[in-house]
Order: sequence, then C-alpha cells, then structure tokens
Amino acid sequence: MKLDDLLGEYYELEQQLADPDVHADPGRARSLGKRYSQLTPVIAAYRELQQVESDLEAAHELAAEDRSFGEEADRLEAERERLTERLRVLLVPRDPADDKNVILEVKAGEGGEESALFAGDLVRMYLRYAENRGWKTEVIDSTASDLGGYKDITIAFKNKGGAPEPGEGVWPRLKFEGGVHRVQRVPVTESQGRIHTSAAGVLVVPEAEEIEVEISENDLRIDVYRSSGPGGQSVNTTDSAVRITHLPSGIVVSCQNEKSQLQNKEQAMRILRARLYAEAQASADAEAAAERKSQVRTVDRSERVRTYNFPENRISDHRVGYKAYNLDQVLDGELDGVLQALIDADTTERLEQAQS
Repeated sequence: MKLDDLLGEYYELEQQLADPDVHADPGRARSLGKRYSQLTPVIAAYRELQQVESDLEAAHELAAEDRSFGEEADRLEAERERLTERLRVLLVPRDPADDKNVILEVKAGEGGEESALFAGDLVRMYLRYAENRGWKTEVIDSTASDLGGYKDITIAFKNKGGAPEPGEGVWPRLKFEGGVHRVQRVPVTESQGRIHTSAAGVLVVPEAEEIEVEISENDLRIDVYRSSGPGGQSVNTTDSAVRITHLPSGIVVSCQNEKSQLQNKEQAMRILRARLYAEAQASADAEAAAERKSQVRTVDRSERVRTYNFPENRISDHRVGYKAYNLDQVLDGELDGVLQALIDADTTERLEQAQS
C-alpha cells in the first residue's frame, strides 16, 4: 500500500475513533484501535522524516553563508538516511499474525533420554528469553522424562500489555523457530566420552481466538484416559486426560496437566485452534507467494534448521548461514543474535517482493 493511502486511512481512523457511537460496539472499536496502533509508527516516522528534511533544507541554506552549519547539515543528512530506511522497513507488508500470542511445542526426537534432556534445554532457553523480554509464559501441557527433560511440552508465550512495536512481539521474534533442532555433545548417559547427535522438534503457531477459527463438534473425536507421569506412572486416578482428533485435518492434540477433564478439553481446544489457524495461514501464504524463494520461509519444517555444538560452543542456523561461538549464552536466553539474522533475511526478501 502506498504512503498516501496509509495517511488517508490513518486520518479516517482518527475521526472514527473520536466518534462516541463507534465505542458502543466494543468489537469494532477494538478492531479500529488495533489498526490505528499498527499505523501509528509508520505515520510517526513519516512526520519525523518530513521535519528532518525541512531542517536539512534550512541547514543547507545557512551553510552556504556560514560554513559552521555544514556539520549540522551532515548530521541531518545521516538522520534522513536513517529515517528513510526505517520508513521503508515499516512499509513492508505486515504478517497478519504479528500482534498475536504464540503457542510453542517442543518434542523430543529419537535418542531417548538425551533427546528429552535437550528438549528441556530448549525449553529453558525459550523461557529465559521470554523473561528477558518481559513476556508472560504459561505451560499448557507437558510430559516429563525420567532424568528431568521433556518428552513433549506445550507453552503459551504472551505479549506484554498493548500492541507490540513492529517486530518486537512474540510471533515476529519466535515464528522462525519451527523445525528440527540438532544437538551434538557427550550425553550424561555416555560412559565412554563419545559425542552423540540427537534432535528435538519445535512447532510454533500463533494463538487464535475462537471467533477466528470455527470448529464443529461433529468434526471432533474426543477420547479420555488416565494421565501419566515420568516412566508411565499414573499421576491421576480418574480419566481426566483428553485427546482430541480433528477429523477433517487429522490433527491430534492432547492435554493432561489440568485436574479436570473439562479444563484439559479447553486447553486442548486452544492448541487445536492455533494449529488450524496456522494451517490456514500457511495455505494462504503459499498461494500468495508461490514464487518466493526465501531461505527462511521456504524451509521445510521437518528439515534440520539449527545445530547446537557443545564441544565447540557453536550455534549454527542452516537457513541463513548464521554461525556464532556463544552457545552457552544462547542457551541462557540470549537469542537475539540468531533471531535477528532470520528476521533480517525475511525483511530483505519482503522488501524485494514489495518492490518487484
């Protein structure tokens, strides 16, 4: 969309939000307010750029008479370049899920306890990253392993209050984490000191609201069973665990963390809605961008996306060729380096797509 169109839309939204009748419909007011919040950084950057360009013109005129103003003109030139680039990035078509919360699942792969322990390492990494950013987290469901790792775990990551700044929400920061994560290290169960390779799978989907995904009860098969803990031991004497199969898509979700069958069903439905929303988005993206060849976006989620090499303290993301030797810091929640490499690659590709 062109900048003139966005300016017109912004001023129209201002008028609508100033109308008391609009606020009589909370749903409409919320929708208008959300769009207004999305456009505000764009308009602010545009206005700031206009002011800098005006100041720059005045500085050039003064510098023609007094060379001492040349330094100020140089500063304003640099500021204009910075704001022009910021505005260019802000005008990149947004991902419709950018403001959404996230449901992230980690599943141990083949490799037994070592894979489950690595899954636990990934979980702690994401939780610490969330803590650093002030996000809220909620464990929806989990199955622990005997040695303290996770066979599987599902966690909700929630934005701080209000609409996040562009690129700063949980979905823009975490959406490229999906795929197979591989670890190379000497397992605690290895007596000969040999390096083993194992893996864990990560699935990341935006959390959907009920109004965004309609699910018919006729499309569901719901099974109940007794929940179990590490090693298969029973942790509940009633059939409170719930498994839901969405028949049209074949998606199966389960939840056993809550004490009641009703609570487990509600949490399972929450995961199911998110997965169905993600599938619908992926299908729409594929149709709209069939010719795109981004390293980030065309990666098969079943492929290896990242390697964590403990002997070399190295982390490598294979989609964008990122490599760093600060694995210990990454596992302690300092993920911004690798995440920014993925975000930058996607932004560059979106810019090229928008200009073509």
